Amino acid sequence: MVRAVFAALFALLAAAPAAGEEKIAPGSSVEMPYLIAPVIVNDRLTAYAYVSSKIVATSPANAIEVRAKLAFIQDAFVRDVNARPIGKPDDPATVDTESLKARLLADAKRIVGAAKVLTIEFVTIQMSPMHEGSPS
Repeated sequence: MVRAVFAALFALLAAAPAAGEEKIAPGSSVEMPYLIAPVIVNDRLTAYAYVSSKIVATSPANAIEVRAKLAFIQDAFVRDVNARPIGKPDDPATVDTESLKARLLADAKRIVGAAKVLTIEFVTIQMSPMHEGSPS
């Protein structure tokens, strides 16, 4: 009997989200098209960052609205990464993921509605350096 109680308690604790972690309903994530962001160091194009991300909506119904406005969101993302550098202030060759996430999240919330977008998650960020002799 005691073992059954402990087993049930353990199962509940294992299934519960960690502190500060929100449970995301299935169907709430919207995968975004690749974003190609220039990496500028000393006013020179040194690489491109290929960013794979997904927007997490607050509900599956809101995810449908995100999908309906996907082209507008992607346009805002492209304009954003081309308007301002994505590198860290002290290391411009390294993507400042926290700052980029905040910027892209603000873009998505502006377009879809702040209450409809929970967060943005980066799936991968791959750097592709420019080759010597390439036009920049």
